[in-house]
Amino acid sequence: MAVITSPAGARRGFPNPFRDVSANRRQRTILIALLALAIAYPFFYQAIPEVLPRPSVNNLIVMVYYAMLALGLNIVVGFAGLLDLGYVAFYVFGAYSTAFLASPIFGLHVSWWLVIVVAVAVAATAGILLGAPTLRLRGDYLAIVTLGFGEIVPQLVRNLDKVNINILGVQVIGPDFNLTGGPLGINPIDAPTLPIPGPWGRELVFSNGNPAGSLYLAMGLLILSFFVCRRLRDSRLGRAWMAIREDETAAASMGINTVTTKLLAFALGASFSGLVGAFVGAYQTAVFPESFNFSVSISILIMVILGGMGSLRGVIVGAFVMTYVSQTLLPFLGGIIDNPIRDVGKATGIGLLENFTLVAYNFLIFGVILALLMIFRPEGLLPAAARKAELHGEGVAAEATFGTDTSVASAATEFEEQIGAIEEGAMAPDGAPSGPSGERSSGGGA
Repeated sequence: MAVITSPAGARRGFPNPFRDVSANRRQRTILIALLALAIAYPFFYQAIPEVLPRPSVNNLIVMVYYAMLALGLNIVVGFAGLLDLGYVAFYVFGAYSTAFLASPIFGLHVSWWLVIVVAVAVAATAGILLGAPTLRLRGDYLAIVTLGFGEIVPQLVRNLDKVNINILGVQVIGPDFNLTGGPLGINPIDAPTLPIPGPWGRELVFSNGNPAGSLYLAMGLLILSFFVCRRLRDSRLGRAWMAIREDETAAASMGINTVTTKLLAFALGASFSGLVGAFVGAYQTAVFPESFNFSVSISILIMVILGGMGSLRGVIVGAFVMTYVSQTLLPFLGGIIDNPIRDVGKATGIGLLENFTLVAYNFLIFGVILALLMIFRPEGLLPAAARKAELHGEGVAAEATFGTDTSVASAATEFEEQIGAIEEGAMAPDGAPSGPSGERSSGGGA
């Protein structure tokens, strides 16, 4: 009996536990493990050896809601190919909808579980209102319009603290009606609660006073957002978005209603931002205009590009990586190198070094990271298979064509053999064209 031995140069290492497991089951197992880790994290993270700075529970909550924002922007940018630089505006609508309905500013205290539905609807409506007049625009022109929209909305909430509307001598609103709280924002906002008694009291409150509970709520919203985005991606609407992204003219010629499809991209992408705005406003129990700067839109766009446009897992990874670097790693490294660099600045008289703060250069650092990423890995950290193949000039992977490597190779070989047979039979030995059956045809009749 023959004995099969491994080659002398074969590598021997740890066995791969997922070697004989299907891709779906492997992904499900990894997801369950990550969820279990996230659930247990608030109870053991302080015992982790600090080789690298570990994020606090509050920092982890920031990572989670930025991941939700990145998923929403990925619908507009990654799926539909529409460059939106004003995504923070929809974040504003969600946060201030919560503030209006669950704070003392108007004396309303609606349950947050109802407020979140209103916030999502308001943000989606704002997405439609933005998308409707910009449907004819593409590329840079669309980016400029959305940029303007993203700058206008935060300025409005910053300045609508003294509203006066007088029509034909009749004071309709005012005088000095405080609509948004102005630069001071709106504070306090009612936090989400559940009537569950326990060590925390008569009810469970999801706010910054209960980071562990707020993390679980944020994780639940992230899981919901992920599966909604996944269903959208695999739906008929998702295929239409991708067709518009690749070639809008060709998509229209194939019968896709580009107007409705792009409006749905703006509306659904904005709804995720409204969801996050409702959560953040309630979690922080306050909203402030300074929280909605243009840098937020740019940060979310960087997360989508960093993780991989169009890849759901990629944008989540991008959001976690960028938020970790910004919120945890840079402050940690700054505590090590800031003072020595300042001492060098004082010794040399260089003013730039005297006031050095590493955190202040976060966008410079992210710019360098993006430049390197575009050179060495333009598809992102965890890209979709089709985009990776496209950017590297390769054929689409077998998994993306619903086949295996063996079946694809076999089909390609068979096709080449058929083409070769046709070319060989197309000419007779003396150069005369052959008939349909491969026999040489004659000039006369049968």
